[in-house]
Amino acid sequence: MMYAPRVFASMLGALIVFAIATYVLTGSIGTTLWQTAVAAVLLQLGYFVGVLVLVSRSARRKSQGASAVGETVKPDQNTAKSGPVPVSRLNAPEQPNL
Repeated sequence: MMYAPRVFASMLGALIVFAIATYVLTGSIGTTLWQTAVAAVLLQLGYFVGVLVLVSRSARRKSQGASAVGETVKPDQNTAKSGPVPVSRLNAPEQPNL
């Protein structure tokens, strides 16, 4: 699973290393800045595509699991049990636990 803060920290580290290497190779701050910006956009695009792939795989597995049983995907069963909480219970004085 992709953990976002770790991915962003890794991207930042990779961009810093890329910027240093680009500056050493070219000696130009301008070239380093625009090439690092392009690399950042490509990394973000890759992260976005990776998240889309993970979501589509999860949805596909869920639909295949339901079709194997011959059922459609149903909403959570606990949602039917939940309902409004009476306000009178919320405003009642607390009873001490003895």
